[in-house]
Amino acid sequence: MSSRFLRIMGIWALLLATFWLGERIYRQYVFTADEARTVTPAGKLSDWEKSTVELFRKASPSVAYITTEKLRYNFFTGPDVAQGTGSGFIWDKAGHVVTNFHVIAGADTVFIQLDSGDPMPARVVGGAADYDIAVVKFRNPPPGLQPLPLGTSQTLQVGQAAYAIGNPFGLSRTLTTGIVSALERRMPTSQGREVRGVIQTDAAINPGNSGGPLLDSSGRLIGVNTAILSESGSSAGIGFAIPVDLVNRVVPQIIKDGRAPRPGIGIVAADERVAVRLGIRGVIVLGVDKGSPAAAAGIRPFNLETGKLGDIIVAVDGKPIEDLSDLVAALDNAGVGKEVVLTVQRDNVKQDLKVRVIDLQG
Repeated sequence: MSSRFLRIMGIWALLLATFWLGERIYRQYVFTADEARTVTPAGKLSDWEKSTVELFRKASPSVAYITTEKLRYNFFTGPDVAQGTGSGFIWDKAGHVVTNFHVIAGADTVFIQLDSGDPMPARVVGGAADYDIAVVKFRNPPPGLQPLPLGTSQTLQVGQAAYAIGNPFGLSRTLTTGIVSALERRMPTSQGREVRGVIQTDAAINPGNSGGPLLDSSGRLIGVNTAILSESGSSAGIGFAIPVDLVNRVVPQIIKDGRAPRPGIGIVAADERVAVRLGIRGVIVLGVDKGSPAAAAGIRPFNLETGKLGDIIVAVDGKPIEDLSDLVAALDNAGVGKEVVLTVQRDNVKQDLKVRVIDLQG
């Protein structure tokens, strides 16, 4: 065997050994870099995390995903169906679900979906546009419905925790958290009316959250999410919820009668801009309905023939009235069937008149 052959064989052996050793090194130091790392054991959840997880676990089965359909007719394309979405929550075991009035307004068909179940047909029980509250009901209520426990909005404090559950952008069962940012906000609704005592929160509220619950840290209902203040139309950290004390007063009336009463005394108020231009604080009585409590109490309207200013309502039960929304709120707080004392200014002289509050829709 020649020395040249032995030399070639030695080179081949050296190359094979080099390749073998290189592979071992490559596998040990390179391949292992792609292998999964050891999982670090999870730490214990904080008390806040535990309470939030538990709150969502208990409350989320009571939150509803509401879809609506409205038949429209287009002159060029013919009939089509407009769809809308919103949120709601179980009010009672009979199958009543509370939502916003604007969620179901004008809808021809309503469906309610719970958790991951299928949409179930529902009917509109009634609503109150003045408060942006409506009630719908399952046509065939499923078993095991869990109404949300009710809290109160009277004892709320700025800074306490707030939790919103709803279906923003159609994403069901979404939880957002924040705090109560402010209280006693005013929210305009319809025909010059306002909802008083509205809760402001920085818990993210987005389109689709409307009608969903706002909860306290105990999982109790404290408000109904209804609006956001945003230039983009998405959450900007300023959301509003109708206070639960108002909801708890209006919803039983809707369930019973299909509507909520509209307290009033039978007057026509002048445009508030007129009062501002005249430097008047109060409600200028422009007209009085025949046979109304206002007429019975002797309230005088503006005289069209002489142009003489009529009565100006400046207080109800001793509380100052500066505009129509103040008067509406005072009559709403008094309630239908109750008697209030109106302080009116007539010919620069103040006098008190007793007036009974009636339901203007009755």
